[in-house]
Amino acid sequence: MREVVILIPDVDIEQNIEIDVRINGRKKTIQYRVELLNWEGNDVPPKDKVNVLKHWIADYDKKWELVEIGAPGDENIPLMFRKES
Repeated sequence: MREVVILIPDVDIEQNIEIDVRINGRKKTIQYRVELLNWEGNDVPPKDKVNVLKHWIADYDKKWELVEIGAPGDENIPLMFRKES
């Protein structure tokens, strides 16, 4: 099993979360980051939003792995990234 679901309190956008876990006695810190991608305009067609999202993710810091794409709104979409240290 690679993933374990842990419920955490709601966090504000663009904040980092650190979770310390022990796996077979070894401590590991896992960092999460929530980002909010704003669409460049409110009238962006859905197919263009997909392209904006693809390019934004492709250019994102490679140390962070995309783990969740939230529900898109008219003006933005929340993204969660994970970085293991």
